[in-house]
Parts: sequence; structure tokens; C-alpha cells
Amino acid sequence: MTRRIVRTGVQLGIFTFLVLLFIFVLDNRFRVLPNKVHGYLPMHHEGLVLTDITVTTCSLISSCSVASDNWHRIEKDLYLDQGWFSHAYVHVQRKREEDLLDTDRVVFDLRIGRLDPTVSEKDQSAEQWESRSAGIWLLRSSKRHASDSQKAITAVDVLFGADAVEPRVGWEIKDQALLISASPDTPEPRLSVRHGTPKSLTKPTPRVRKDGKFKILQVSDLHLSTGLGYCRDPEPPSPGGAICDADPRTLEFVGSVLDSERPDMVVLSGDQVNGETAPDAQTAVFKFAELFIKRNIPYAVIFGNHDDEGSLDRAAIMSLTQSLPLSLSEPGPATVDGVGNYVVEVLARGTSSHSALSLYLFDTHGYSPDEAHFKGYDWLKKSQLDWLRESAASLRNSAAHKEYAHIHLDMAFIHIPLPEYRNIGNLVPGSGKRLEPPTAPGFNSGAKDVLIENNIFAVSCGHDHANDYCTVEPHSEPDKAELSAVGKRLWMCYAGGAGFGGYGGYGGYRRRVRVWDFDMNEAKVETWKRVEGGEEGRVDVKVVVDGGRVVEG
Repeated sequence: MTRRIVRTGVQLGIFTFLVLLFIFVLDNRFRVLPNKVHGYLPMHHEGLVLTDITVTTCSLISSCSVASDNWHRIEKDLYLDQGWFSHAYVHVQRKREEDLLDTDRVVFDLRIGRLDPTVSEKDQSAEQWESRSAGIWLLRSSKRHASDSQKAITAVDVLFGADAVEPRVGWEIKDQALLISASPDTPEPRLSVRHGTPKSLTKPTPRVRKDGKFKILQVSDLHLSTGLGYCRDPEPPSPGGAICDADPRTLEFVGSVLDSERPDMVVLSGDQVNGETAPDAQTAVFKFAELFIKRNIPYAVIFGNHDDEGSLDRAAIMSLTQSLPLSLSEPGPATVDGVGNYVVEVLARGTSSHSALSLYLFDTHGYSPDEAHFKGYDWLKKSQLDWLRESAASLRNSAAHKEYAHIHLDMAFIHIPLPEYRNIGNLVPGSGKRLEPPTAPGFNSGAKDVLIENNIFAVSCGHDHANDYCTVEPHSEPDKAELSAVGKRLWMCYAGGAGFGGYGGYGGYRRRVRVWDFDMNEAKVETWKRVEGGEEGRVDVKVVVDGGRVVEG
């Protein structure tokens, strides 16, 4: 009896499995199950799929909207608001997968051109390409589960310029620009598309190398544009008086330094975006990010006074940068003035969870909020200095710091220099040149002393492109009991300007970047610069910290 029950149960189980398999195969081909059932089945990608894409052009008296359900406009004027009377926008029709009807066709390929891509297709019997405005050709399918395919297009974006790049995982920028009648001076609009599921990103963890060393490349004042950009004061000039395109030359320079120095991390210390020439700031951000992403180098950003003068404010740029691969950037606490006050912890070698190096990054804001009394630029606020004190104390008392077996080091990065950068009497000989007056804030909030009191051995800035020197500043009250464990002084350095889209001049200033090299075995820190052209190799090499103590310069 028991054997018969077992046999019957096995037979019923096999029959049930075969029935379910049959239904699955049938549904896969003919979609026999109702839509509400599909809503409970796993979806290959969350959110929406695209069923159509087009471009609408409008004038002062017509609308740039598509009067239909499920159509959405990408809020980027293809003329970058430079058309006298015309505007144009990309519109996408999108639906949730479970809401698709049998008559819906899902977009799974897109090309740009004047000719029908079918002409060049080997299989002439394949599904036909459909023409849309601005040279868009779509390949759509109504086949069952076309929307489940990783080939299905799930998002579209617009970037600008012949040099536009796409650093996001799963995205692809189209080689051919959209075919619109724009001014030759307007960077060409190009579509970027995402296929399939949005890829999740894991934030990198900076870590000291196996040899006990860690190298940071500080890049400041890239001044990237939407489009190629125009060189300002290029030195040396382009051979034969040729046109100098700022962004390609800037990126080639920085890329060459990345390849020769092979840093473990990059800190971008402000004015990555030249707001005045960046009507699409996203395009400019992607240019610098792609440099590091394709080399697998983590990077952290802070802002200067020009970054948010284009199409995006600080919060939007930070959110965009955070979303990219290998980004260490953070907006910081909402209760602290500015966007981008945060700490990057560099862990000890191996698998240790102990912190070897803390990097404090600050937003130095833009222009003076009180021009009548303090002309020029803004300063570090009380909330930021309080945050530094609280953060440094909390980290010092944490197990990750206390249990580190070697000497822990702390450094800071800013964009606008502190007022003490003006003290040329403390300039370190052989550390670089002071070619222009430091444009530091008129108000001194006491940041230099607070940095020293919290064990920070050096702060490095950008902003004044033609300055690349270091000074060593003492604490205002050298006898104060609670002074830094690494010494009573602070190295204050300039990175020098890297970008050709920003000013140069000052007697033939050449673009440069600064390297910070940490030997955690010896608690030793050296710094030097690399100059475009590279004939000199490492320039102005200086020891900043030795044996865990600040060198006096």
C-alpha cells in the first residue's frame, strides 16, 4: 500500500512538472497567461522599457511636446538653447513591462544615419528598421518576451560634442550625431542608450598597497567644456599655429600622467567643469570620469567656484558623480555648509579593516557672501570646522584608528586657498613658483589652526592656476597644549592648473598636476609635480612628513 502511494505521488509530481513546463513554453511563445500574472513573474530589468523614440522641433509659436500618453521628454535642448527661434528635444515612449499590449513593439536597437540600415543588413528578411526624425532608425519587436531581452533599450540620454564619452556601465554612445540643422558652433547632440538591466555598482575601498605605499594624484582646474573647448594661453602653442582644442589636450596630458605615475587614487580639487562653456555639464563630467574608470582608478571630487556655473548645480553634479563607477565622492552632511564635505578612509594593506590614512575633503564654496566687507571669495564656515573637529575626534577614538599598528596620517584638500597662502615669507625653497597673487578669502575663519589641531599635516588647493608652491605655516598659538601629534606646522600647497580651458599665461606657465606619495612603512610623505610635455620628469620633489613628523621645509 505504501509503495503504491509513493509511486502515485512520483507520477503526479512528474505530470505536474510536465504540465507547468508546457504552459511555460506555450506562454513564452504566445503569451497565454494574463498580464496580471506576468506582473508577479520575475522581471529581467526593473522599471520601464522603450517602445518608441523620436525628436520634436518647435518654435516660439509651437510646442515641443508629444500629445500622447506614455511619452516623456528628455530635458535637454538639442540646440543647447543657442537657437534663435528653434528648440528640439528627444522624446521617448515608455511602459512598464507588465503593461505591454500585444500590439506594443519594444525598441531593441537604434542607429543614426541618412540611409535605411536594412540596406547593409545581411539578412534582408529580418525585421525592418523604422525611420524617425533627426536621422533616428529604430529596430522594434513585438515578439513574446522581447522586453525581457538584455538587448531591449531601457533608457536614452543626450550628450554633446564630437569628443563626448559614455563612462556608465551598460550604456553605449552612438558614433553618429543626430541630424539636425544647428549652428556649426553648437556641439553636436549624440544619443546614448542603455540596454537591459541597470547595473549595480560597488563603491571601491581605497587600500595601501602590499608594499606599504599609496599614491594620490591631485588634479585641479581641468575647466572642461561641452564640446572640444578652446585653449587659453596654451604653452607651448600648437605646432604651426594649429587650432588648440582644450579638452582633448587636457585629457591627453592627464592620461599620460596616470599611465606614468600609476596612482592608487585621484583627487579632483575643483573647477573640473568650466561652467561658462558647459551648457551641458553632464558631458563635461563624463569626460574626466572616463579617464579614471577605464584605468580602474578610484577618484574623489570637490567643487570650485566654476563647476556649478553651467547647467547643473553642486548637488546635481555630486549626485551624477556618485552614480558613476569607482567614484568615492559624497555630498556630506546636510547640516554642514556646502556640498562635498566628507572623509575618505584609506585602509591598511591586506585585508585589514584599520585606517592608515584619512583624507578630509571640503567645499570652499564660490564667491564672497559679504562682498561689501570681504571682497573676492568665500571661506570655510564654522559648521565645516565643527564637522572637522567632530569627525576627527570620532575617528581617532574608533577601533579602526586605535588598532592601526603604524603611524596614522591625515591630509586635507580644498579648492580656494586659505588666507595664509599669502605668507610668502614661509614659502618652501624649491617647492614651486608664485606667479600670481593668491586669491584667498578676505575673511579668515581660522581654518589653518583647526587643521593643525586635528593632526592634519598638509592641505592642498587649486584655484590660482599659475601657482604651484608650498608654504609651511605654524599654529597661531604654538604653545597650545592640544596641538597636533605630527607637529605644530601645516604644509599648504598648490596643485597648479591642469586644464587648457582655464587661464594660463604669467610668462609661459605650463599645465601641471601634483603627486602625493605615502610610504606608510616609514610614515613618510613626498610630493612632486608633473608638467605637460614631461621632459623634466618629477619636478620640485619635497619631503613633507618623515617618521610621522612634519618637516619644517
